[in-house]
Amino acid sequence: MDLFEYQGKQYFARYGIPTSPGGVAQSVDEAVEIGERVGYPVVVKAQVQVGGRGKAGGIKIANNKEELLAHAGAILGMDIKGHLVKRVWLEKASDIKEEYYASFTLDRSQRKHLCMLSAKGGVEIEQVAEEDPDAIVKLEVDPVEGVDLDSLRRLVDAAGLADEAREGTVAILSELYRCFREGDADLVEINPLILTPDGRVHALDAKVTLDDDAAFRHPEWDEFRGISDVDGREKLATEKGLNYIGLDGSVGIIANGAGLAMSTCDVVNQVGGSPANFLDIGGGANADVMANALEVINTDPKVRAILVNIFGGIVRCDEVANGIVAALSRVEIKSPIVVRLDGTNSEIAREILAEHSSELLLSEETMLGAAKRAVALASEAESK
Repeated sequence: MDLFEYQGKQYFARYGIPTSPGGVAQSVDEAVEIGERVGYPVVVKAQVQVGGRGKAGGIKIANNKEELLAHAGAILGMDIKGHLVKRVWLEKASDIKEEYYASFTLDRSQRKHLCMLSAKGGVEIEQVAEEDPDAIVKLEVDPVEGVDLDSLRRLVDAAGLADEAREGTVAILSELYRCFREGDADLVEINPLILTPDGRVHALDAKVTLDDDAAFRHPEWDEFRGISDVDGREKLATEKGLNYIGLDGSVGIIANGAGLAMSTCDVVNQVGGSPANFLDIGGGANADVMANALEVINTDPKVRAILVNIFGGIVRCDEVANGIVAALSRVEIKSPIVVRLDGTNSEIAREILAEHSSELLLSEETMLGAAKRAVALASEAESK
């Protein structure tokens, strides 16, 4: 679950991470009230879960009430990359001497926590990684042992942060790691982490992604969930017990197993298409599961073709084929489906599909062939 910036700062505050004083507003009147309280100049920041707010005009500085009225009125209701601005965060403007980047996340390949720190903050970390990868220093943290202050000091020194920012950054990194670990987050990120002219270090932004699997430990997260902009497709998938992530392409993906689903997305990209989603149906592929999966994908108006990629290990391919056929009688499909089944009883499964073959139900023997067919169908539909 991704938090808005202001929610992330509220989460940081629980762990003693310093942020700028401010408040969240849903109307111009509320914005003015907060601006008058925190004092001018005040920064007005659109609250949307997407990057590029500044370039889109979603971040403005107001030096007085008149400017605040104009900026809040312009930003509230703004569309930023398809996200409607319903709230603005207002905070006291900060004097900035230097900007840094700091984060903790999980390095799954190493099975460790990963801290990243850079003296080049205030810009997208992907841009820094591409243009100057050596500017990002990393520290692998054993989840059992945790991280000590001396290790963090060496990290700060290696990143080349100003001497006067050293102890303040170390203190914030220590609390940021506690927020990451005890707060059950997948990602905690500060960009920028700023050094002020008087030598203080604090978080000027906050990006927090919480681990949904830990929600049972955090009933207080319900308040976040009620406000967050949840993708309608993902909400429906969650209700139906499906592992779904919405993307922006035109080829809907259904696969059994996270690894196969990711590989399917990669192959679709490789043959010139773009996946509309990641959808892992797990080990079950009966009629109910397939109907639920197809219903979720059907809600995405961008989907022009559906690729079903199943490898039958424990699950039998003929059962999957029967499930697909049964699901088609229950769900009105808007886009053609290309099915690739391989593994246990795959030949029987292909015979079942052949009996029900139509313009909406097609079968391919290989993943590459199925991906090419689905991408071609999606491109043909988009060109009409």
